[in-house]
Amino acid sequence: MDYTNQKNEWIETAKAVILTVFIAFILQSFVLSTSIVEGESMEPTLKSGNRIIFNKIVYLWGTPARGDVVIIEQEKKNYVKRIIALPEETIEIRNHVIYIDNKPIEQNYLPDQYINRTANYGPITVPEDSYFVMGDNRGISKDSRNGLGFIKEDEIIGRSEIIIYPFSDWARTK
Repeated sequence: MDYTNQKNEWIETAKAVILTVFIAFILQSFVLSTSIVEGESMEPTLKSGNRIIFNKIVYLWGTPARGDVVIIEQEKKNYVKRIIALPEETIEIRNHVIYIDNKPIEQNYLPDQYINRTANYGPITVPEDSYFVMGDNRGISKDSRNGLGFIKEDEIIGRSEIIIYPFSDWARTK
C-alpha cells in the first residue's frame, strides 16, 4: 500500500474543493447572485417563489435600459421591477397606455389583461440620476408610482437573467 500517493490524492482533492468554493464565493459576491421572487407584482413574467439569477456586473459597462427587469435594494429589502422610464424622460399613463415623452411605448412582454390594469398617472419627469420602475402586474404592484419612488442607479444591484427554479418555469427574463 502506497500511503504517499494516497496522501497526495487527498491533498489534491482538498485543493480542488477549496478552489471551487473560492471561485463560487467570488462569483456569488461580485458577478452573479440569486434571489427569490416574493409576491405577485411581476406576474406573469415572474411568479412568487421563482428563484432567479441576476447579473451584478452588467451595469459596470452600460446603463439600465427600458424593459430591463432589475433587482433594487431599498432599506435592506430587495424588489424585482421593470424599468419603464429613463433619466429626464416624462412618463404619463392615460387609458392604460404608457407614454414616454408623449409617445406610446411597446409592452410586448405583457398580455393585454395586465396592460389594462394600468391606472392613469402623471405626467411626471424622471430626475436626471433616476429611473422609473413598475411591476408587470400593474394593478397590485408597489413601484415608482406608489411607494418606491424614483430609483437611483446605485439602488439597482443587478439585472435579472434567468429563472432557475422551479425547473418547469426555466426561462430567460425579459
